[in-house]
Amino acid sequence: MAKVKSKWVCQNCGYETSGYLGKCPDCSSWGSLVEELSAKEIKPAFLKFDKLSDSTPQLLKDIKLDENIRYKTGIVEFDNVLGGGLVKGSLVLIGGDPGIGKSTLSLQSSGSLAKSGLKTLYATAEESGSQIKMRSERLEVNSDNLYILPETNIEEIKKGIDEISPEVVVIDSIQAVYSGNISSSPGSVSQARECCSILMNIAKNNDITIILISHVTKEGVIAGPKVLEHMVDTVLYFEGDRYKSYRLLRTMKNRFGSANEIGVFNMEDKGLTEVTNPSKLFLSERAENAVPGSVVIASSEGARPILLEIQALVGETSYPSPRRVATGIGYNRVLQILAVLEKRVGLNLSKHDVYVNAAGGINTQEPSADLGIALAVATCARNVTVDPSTVIIGEVGLSGEIRRVSNLEQKINEAKKLGFERVIVPESNLPIKNKPENIEIIGVSRLIEAIGKSISG
Repeated sequence: MAKVKSKWVCQNCGYETSGYLGKCPDCSSWGSLVEELSAKEIKPAFLKFDKLSDSTPQLLKDIKLDENIRYKTGIVEFDNVLGGGLVKGSLVLIGGDPGIGKSTLSLQSSGSLAKSGLKTLYATAEESGSQIKMRSERLEVNSDNLYILPETNIEEIKKGIDEISPEVVVIDSIQAVYSGNISSSPGSVSQARECCSILMNIAKNNDITIILISHVTKEGVIAGPKVLEHMVDTVLYFEGDRYKSYRLLRTMKNRFGSANEIGVFNMEDKGLTEVTNPSKLFLSERAENAVPGSVVIASSEGARPILLEIQALVGETSYPSPRRVATGIGYNRVLQILAVLEKRVGLNLSKHDVYVNAAGGINTQEPSADLGIALAVATCARNVTVDPSTVIIGEVGLSGEIRRVSNLEQKINEAKKLGFERVIVPESNLPIKNKPENIEIIGVSRLIEAIGKSISG
């Protein structure tokens, strides 16, 4: 009989110890260590790839690339986030809050892949076959190549894969799947790591594309198996405000494409629909008349330019320590811009609360948003307005200079497409080679100069 031993495993980072600890020494989380039992003779599934171990070294120039190495999902936004489609033999992890639309996206893409002629297996560990059928009828998903397997045991799922030999497999979700070789409960780090290793072996040995669905914790990280992010090829996060209809699919890791892409979807009664013009969506509720503290900026998410509205509210405070609140923008970045406004422009905000918000719920971290944030705060503090037909682009340095930004031509073209007439850009970016027609481009080199040229009237 195999000797059974006990270990304590952190459910956040996978740290293992022989005894209980209240605080994890690795990730500093409290109460996250859970006792798990494991048989001594069990060997992890990820120690060996059968197909890869039999291969011999090859010169890079001699390796032939398959022309059909990517599968188009039929959902353009999904394909763009993946870098052009699902790569054959890859492992894709999609994480997100419960109810955000992960299963909907997976089922819709499975239906599209099956319609294109790819044999697809949808293994569900959280729903029965009849429940999947009900949802597929609502989403209008139906194909002769789409197989449904309600199963929680990874060994049984492996048998189903061997039986029908699909090109694409969806596992919904990895937290609900378990292996009989591990005694811990489903969703634990050991179970998730073992199941992911088995699936990775299947994907790499048989050129099967596997999509894993995973939930996230209240802290916004993938629940339990943070280690899975290091094992898979692509990590996607499905984000969105549950009180609004649009959803964002963001790339966090991608071995086969850009790691900064986003896809925008709209949640409707019959599932997710693509938003081909996200800038128009994010500016749809913007006031028609100029309002102090409202500025339109151009940001980039990967290769896609997006126009956003930055809102600022500045008001006097009776407290000794004024509040600084940033939503959708880096907090420390806002503090730095406020310091530049006080030192280089002479705008005293020491007795004022400052609230800055990226309207629409999207998060932007690009430095080209700096100038728009500074102008939003300055115009609200002085109760003046920025010309509503103007888009602001530029990074603000600590000495008050406006620094060069990237992808400027794409941002200007996006502004022109939505009907804006003026764009304020860094002087160092001029001249622009392919200058669009019928739009005025104004170069500025200092923050105080940008404030003077942007104020309407």
